[in-house]
Amino acid sequence: MTTILEVAKKAGVAKSTVSRVLSGNGYVSQETKDRVFKAIEESGYRPNLLARNLAAQKSQTIGLVITNTLYHGTYFSELLFQAAKMTEAHGRQLLLVDGKHSAEEERAAIQFLIDLRCDAIIIYPRFLTIDEMDQIISQHKQPIMVLNRRLRVNDSYCIYSDQHESSRHAVNHLIEQGHREIAFITGALDSPTGVERLAGYKAALEQHAIPVDERRIVPGKWALTNGVEAVNTLLDNQVSFSALVASNDDMAIGALKQLYTRGVRVPEQVSVIGFDDLPTAAFTIPSLSSVKMPLGEMIQEIINQLLSMLDGGTLRQRKAYPASLILRDSVTTGPFYR
Repeated sequence: MTTILEVAKKAGVAKSTVSRVLSGNGYVSQETKDRVFKAIEESGYRPNLLARNLAAQKSQTIGLVITNTLYHGTYFSELLFQAAKMTEAHGRQLLLVDGKHSAEEERAAIQFLIDLRCDAIIIYPRFLTIDEMDQIISQHKQPIMVLNRRLRVNDSYCIYSDQHESSRHAVNHLIEQGHREIAFITGALDSPTGVERLAGYKAALEQHAIPVDERRIVPGKWALTNGVEAVNTLLDNQVSFSALVASNDDMAIGALKQLYTRGVRVPEQVSVIGFDDLPTAAFTIPSLSSVKMPLGEMIQEIINQLLSMLDGGTLRQRKAYPASLILRDSVTTGPFYR
């Protein structure tokens, strides 16, 4: 590999001059710049980015840690698209690192980005506890913020939507529409989001003095096929339900398909609500009602906050971003509607 010293010799300048040209720091005449760039092009020199980052103490990059079990699906495609678009708009690169399958591997991914001298880091955690994330933020000087989890100590360093309240609101709407027998397909219960959405469902039932029937709670893990399997479980076990809430739209769409296959009419016999309001929700038959999470707004806010800190600003505290229930054709009144 060509070295910076060889580029300097080829251009007939000092090594320090090449460094100034590459970094943009210090005056260099246009004629000298032209010679250096010509030498770089002819020699095929590629700068050592890590060495440059160490010297400059900045890399123009923002790191994002997400576990690979979350990569699939439209929701996380949208997350990555919004994050990349925002960082590019501010002249920075987004570096995605895999948090893999454990808290230890999530910590390793964060450390990897710190070692690369990323200017700032976003964590979308699955395995790290609140206490562990608070500790990581407190121990490092790089701005680190957490997406979709609420912290205790460093509560200004997180952007989140209240999953428990969003789920409770959706189930409350069904109850107000006259539904009492409401089935629920959980998300993965090793996921904080899955746990909070299930808790919100139970809280809504308890609020209205409706007993929680465990037969109506069917496990899922976010996939389309989980919605199919959940409907089969409910119908095969002859569990009565006039409404069904799925913890994400993929499972809700799978449920819609299987209800149709099994001869159950939606919404006449069963109303259905999902979560995330994927673009496909409006195009199912019937169109799917869904809880819309403010993903774009949360990504925009977290990146703006990080950039503000990098520029010497202070964090702005704000409450949780509210979700909204988008009602479409998959929901109608239930047996107890007045």
